[in-house]
Amino acid sequence: MSRLRCYMNWLALEGLGPFPNGRVNAIKAAGYDGIQFIDPLDRVALVEARTNSLGVCGSHRINQPAEAFGIAQAAADTGLECLTIHLGWGLESDDEGARLIEAVLEAATRHNIPLYVETHRATLFQDMQRTVKFVERFPELRFNGDFSHWYTGSEMVYGGFARKLAYIQPVIDRVRFLHGRIGNPGSIQVSISKDDDSSNLAHFRTLWTKCFEAFLLTPLPTQHFITFATELLPPDIFYARTFNGAEESDRWQQSLFLTEIARACFDDARKAVPA
Repeated sequence: MSRLRCYMNWLALEGLGPFPNGRVNAIKAAGYDGIQFIDPLDRVALVEARTNSLGVCGSHRINQPAEAFGIAQAAADTGLECLTIHLGWGLESDDEGARLIEAVLEAATRHNIPLYVETHRATLFQDMQRTVKFVERFPELRFNGDFSHWYTGSEMVYGGFARKLAYIQPVIDRVRFLHGRIGNPGSIQVSISKDDDSSNLAHFRTLWTKCFEAFLLTPLPTQHFITFATELLPPDIFYARTFNGAEESDRWQQSLFLTEIARACFDDARKAVPA
């Protein structure tokens, strides 16, 4: 049966704690299914994660086509489930972008590892319209839906959220990994409360549920899960907001809450999709 797996992003732990029994044990105890590591890979933590029966995947950046093959091979040799990829800088011509995409697709096939390109600012897929056009040329693309970059960076509510949601359906159909973060039209990462009735939370619920529905409707023959990795990043890289010198919220608790929302969205998707 197709299922959802919920991971914690390793970089999201920066500035959190203390964790008396260590970070990996804290992730396991919190009920996560695995960890998304970052580059460079923390190999000690990787071994500990596997010892704790946690899934492991990674992330990387590819700037030139030739880089794709070594990065994919290293991830496959390490036994990572997949990589999410920041592909290019967003300044590439269409031909340059196409060569990057071709390299990623070939590297994924050659080394038998999924490479999920991210909908991320300062990458080839920072723009909704260009991403949809690339999907038309390369329908084999699969994505990590890091949608707060589009929600804020492309201001999805300006001009009609529903209209833009419909436009990016070809991308939604190809999402096999999600980064858990919620933004608003002005900030890429904001705190959410249990009784939050904001439109941005409702929009992200819709985005995530639609991704889960698309996955359930068209599962890959060799992959029967979709991954949701919370990625609430610290203020030193300009994600978490601070007020009077303190972070807006407890990112550990917020991560647990976003995971709870994702699980509810997956349940809603399963109810909406015929068995």
